[in-house]
Amino acid sequence: MNVFRTAELRNKILFTLFVLAVYRLGNQIPAPGTNLEAIEALRDQTDDATGGFFGYLNLLTGNGLGSLSFFSLGILPYITSSIIIQILTVAIPKLEEWQSQGQVGQRKITQWTRYIAIALALVQSTSIVFLINRNPAAFFGTPVDLFPNGSAFRILLAVSCMTVGTAVLMWLGELISQKGIGNGMSLLIMASVVSTLPGLGIQINALKGVVGLAIALVLLILLTAGIVFVEQGQRRIPVNFAKRVVGRKQYGGNNSYIPLKVNQAGVIPVIFASSLLQLPGLIVNVLPTSGNINPATGISDDPNWGDQVRQFINNNLFQPDNLGYILVFGLLIVGFAYFYNSIAFDPVRRADELRKSGGFIPGIRPGPQTERHLAKILNRITFPGSVFLAVVALIPSAVLARYIGGNGGASNLLGFSGVSILIAVGVALETMKQIDSQLMSRNYEGFLK
Repeated sequence: MNVFRTAELRNKILFTLFVLAVYRLGNQIPAPGTNLEAIEALRDQTDDATGGFFGYLNLLTGNGLGSLSFFSLGILPYITSSIIIQILTVAIPKLEEWQSQGQVGQRKITQWTRYIAIALALVQSTSIVFLINRNPAAFFGTPVDLFPNGSAFRILLAVSCMTVGTAVLMWLGELISQKGIGNGMSLLIMASVVSTLPGLGIQINALKGVVGLAIALVLLILLTAGIVFVEQGQRRIPVNFAKRVVGRKQYGGNNSYIPLKVNQAGVIPVIFASSLLQLPGLIVNVLPTSGNINPATGISDDPNWGDQVRQFINNNLFQPDNLGYILVFGLLIVGFAYFYNSIAFDPVRRADELRKSGGFIPGIRPGPQTERHLAKILNRITFPGSVFLAVVALIPSAVLARYIGGNGGASNLLGFSGVSILIAVGVALETMKQIDSQLMSRNYEGFLK
């Protein structure tokens, strides 16, 4: 009620909902140049065509890839570009210099992030359209003629529209950040993954009835509560500031703390690991195919070595209840959590800032000892946070796929629910905090206690 009492905040929320509605509408419009009849037939059998590598990509694009829509790639190229820029900031002195220049430097970094995102979108759209035209059964589980006669003009038109769609999405995300409630890019990817959840519920109800759906809802509630609990967890490092007298004024002498979140990286390791896990799926689709695809199964009746490698990758890296998928994806998540935290929180820089401001950690000498102390604490709290991310992303998916999905194709769609919940809850928490801070600034009681 407090949100809608404030005209400014009410308008921001309504504007954000309008932009999200535009995004979801664009996700349903096929890109020009594609065969609309084939897309319509493909939508009719979506429940059987959501497994493996295709289902993996389709989750993070809000089912946009299933119809080669205008927003097929979603906001993934921009997210990948942002992560690349963050990594390169450590290695390239010019980027580090821009980062230290405040708003001016941040604008330069944002501009280069956009350029890299457009380049990635062009490469990804070209690869996906080329591979779908060459071997559609590897993506959709059945041969479909999305590009009649393999027309070069149709393919070029689809690639161009998908690339432009990514640029439009970046603009929409920035509109939400500037004129809406903020966190625009994250809200777009949250809209993508949340849009798949109703389909999960319908599918579980069809497979296991009301009891199975109730079990899934209880699991969803427990996961949400666990994610919120861990996301709110902090390790507070006490900091004391020495007293300084400048003229007639006294500065410092107060106590504070450095908050280190248990899961400081958020869902970025999951998204980055997901992006890296896509590479084998893209690479193996370039391998030769026998061409003897069974329309009922989407598998070659007489596979050659390319078909066998493709099937091995699909069965072991994109099936949520497969041990290979669990180990590879889990290790990637843990590794990227450590890597991202080492970039986001630099113990050397933080120790130097404390020393310059006259602050110190009780019992720890300023300088190298403070650096080692901060690095030790960061490594200790990163481990449970990264393991928690991996468990939430993998275990619920494996349980749903094995015991609710069964051995049918539907199990593949259920396998990605862990990633969906992680992204959705993480972004929702950040959005709630932003709304809460705006409410508190207007003397209204916020959501969070």
